[in-house]
Amino acid sequence: MSVSEKIGETDKTTVVPVALDDRSYEIVIGAGLIDEAGGRIARLRPGAAVAIVSDETVAKLHLPRLEQSLAASNIRAKSILIPPGEHSKNFASLERVVASILDAKIERGDFVIALGGGVVGDLAGFAAAVARRGVDFVQIPTTLLAQVDSSVGGKTGINTKQGKNLVGAFHQPALVLADISLLDTLPAREFRAGYAEVVKYGLIGDAPFFEWLESSRSQVFAGPGRARAVAQSCRHKAAIVGRDERESGERALLNFGHTFGHALETATGFSDRLRHGEAIAIGMVLASRLSAELGFCGADVEQRTATHFQAAGLPTRLQDIPGELPDADAMLALMGQDKKVRRGALTFILTKGIGKAFVQPDVEPEPVRRMLEEAIRN
Repeated sequence: MSVSEKIGETDKTTVVPVALDDRSYEIVIGAGLIDEAGGRIARLRPGAAVAIVSDETVAKLHLPRLEQSLAASNIRAKSILIPPGEHSKNFASLERVVASILDAKIERGDFVIALGGGVVGDLAGFAAAVARRGVDFVQIPTTLLAQVDSSVGGKTGINTKQGKNLVGAFHQPALVLADISLLDTLPAREFRAGYAEVVKYGLIGDAPFFEWLESSRSQVFAGPGRARAVAQSCRHKAAIVGRDERESGERALLNFGHTFGHALETATGFSDRLRHGEAIAIGMVLASRLSAELGFCGADVEQRTATHFQAAGLPTRLQDIPGELPDADAMLALMGQDKKVRRGALTFILTKGIGKAFVQPDVEPEPVRRMLEEAIRN
């Protein structure tokens, strides 16, 4: 599960192509890329203007450098700021961002730039998808989670009271600039949350990558292993997206742990009680447990997964989530809103072992309920 890699302008820059015919684009991975953004965008589309969508926290850290880079390439830019956090992924924020894009007279030949983490990328991408019936956009992800997952693949959207990311559109970026030096400003909790999505790629289809993470996790956290972890994760996602852009089959594997995780995020009100990556870490442990209980793998898969997440400082049990949680029946009801549900039947991403995930449709609710009841007790 890999795609070809080519080396960019220096031996410290990696370029991973996402092959989607006329919607193909590149993920550029390296340090200092935010300072090159203006030149790269100018070469991508000479004369284009941009609207930068960012949150207030990221803007204080990184927006001046981006604006300076754009100005150096004579690119007209308008910055649009939103409050940080998952609560900004809603209809009200979408309306405000779209209105600001139109007020800035951004045309269909211009760009929207998403400067931030997954929330900013999802919201800005969706706004770009609907403004003037489609404006191209550039992802400059500033979190580990966004660099390895949400910035790649074209999924955009917002949350509703019914669940996470239930309103949105597929809208591929024109370019992704994954500047790994920006990760130095991440709070430790945010970095850990993003690391869960890195581990996911090993768990779903690359046992050797998972083994490398087991032995080299400290290098990823300290810095020397970050470029390799981001590049390998992006190769996996690019390959899957290239084969299944709209999640009609194989791309669903990228949702390993997400049926449980999204339900937990909804149950905790998309709050600081639970970051997305934390929810997915717990979800992957639960998916491994369900796989074992349904006879697809041994209990060692759950244990090995949980041990690695615990070593990384991530939660692995429902009891690790502060505050009250719904009962098993209420959790099942939340899972019923999952985008993989077909004609009311639950579909899970399960596993036959490390690196051997698969799509299992039509899972009966009773074994899931029993497992959740046990997980709530223990």
